Amino acid sequence: MEEGKMGNVATVRAVLAILQWWGFNVTVIIMNKWIFQKLEFKFPLTVSCVHFICSSIGAYIAIKVLKIKPLIEVAPEDRWKRIFPMSFVFCINIVLGNVSLRYIPVSFMQTIKSFTPATTVILQWLVWRKYFEWRIWASLVPIVGGILLTSVTELSFNMSGFCAAMVGCLATSTKTILAESLLHGYKFDSINTVYYMAPFATMILSIPAIVLEGGGVINWLYTYDSTVPALIIIITSGVLAFCLNFSIFYVIHSTTAVTFNVAGNLKVAAAVLISWMIFRNPISAMNAVGCGITLVGCTFYGYVRHLISQQATAQSPRTPRSRLEMLPLVGEKQEN
Repeated sequence: MEEGKMGNVATVRAVLAILQWWGFNVTVIIMNKWIFQKLEFKFPLTVSCVHFICSSIGAYIAIKVLKIKPLIEVAPEDRWKRIFPMSFVFCINIVLGNVSLRYIPVSFMQTIKSFTPATTVILQWLVWRKYFEWRIWASLVPIVGGILLTSVTELSFNMSGFCAAMVGCLATSTKTILAESLLHGYKFDSINTVYYMAPFATMILSIPAIVLEGGGVINWLYTYDSTVPALIIIITSGVLAFCLNFSIFYVIHSTTAVTFNVAGNLKVAAAVLISWMIFRNPISAMNAVGCGITLVGCTFYGYVRHLISQQATAQSPRTPRSRLEMLPLVGEKQEN
């Protein structure tokens, strides 16, 4: 009986963790699109900078004040050699995500982001010469095919937004691969990762944001009718962006890898549906089919990766390490 009760509690906890993760993720995406489209605040660098500032403050409060998680000490030289390069790529990733949201619908942007597993595998194969067996490559076929079909049939296609989203996928993959190599020896959770990376990202982005968008922001402050409510929405989106990273910590610790993968793909589907209900961007039938194929492909990829991971764990120690399946870490720990 006790085991049954504990199992039920764990299940409820996992469901609640996933629901709050979905809630924060979809809300942040919708708010960002609302900021660019409805508030006419067309400054993605500034929005990203606000998010980094809020995340820096939130992580400091969580670790130093509330002591929700213990601080993982990082040597000063490692902060510049290991954390700074990741922060730079992390900054590019978030900025490109916001740039793509300015030009293309949420549904299209989210579908393109699902291309990340493919870019991660290709980068590791091309740059790091890592070996992947045929099942991994086969699982990428529906992802690539779905993205191609979605792009060709997208009614609101914009080249700037498409390129920003695609390069954002490459940045996400690079960040993930760097995390695997640069953070070797540090068992970071999502909160400590934000604690160290967000201040660096703020420092990196603040000057470009001021130089490129400062004049436009000042002009918007003088010309927009409801400035105070709009600023509250912008700052709230930054607070929720930190809460999203905070919620990922609980999802990872409350679910299995397979559940996390499936929940992530269902989250994309939920974001696409809700954004369509709010913004009513046109979606053709073939476009919806392409999005569906991509999400099914991502789920299949996650399942194949899980199977290979289990087999690799059971491998004999005598098996040459070079022939073991080198699995990419594609689960995003930071989102926007």
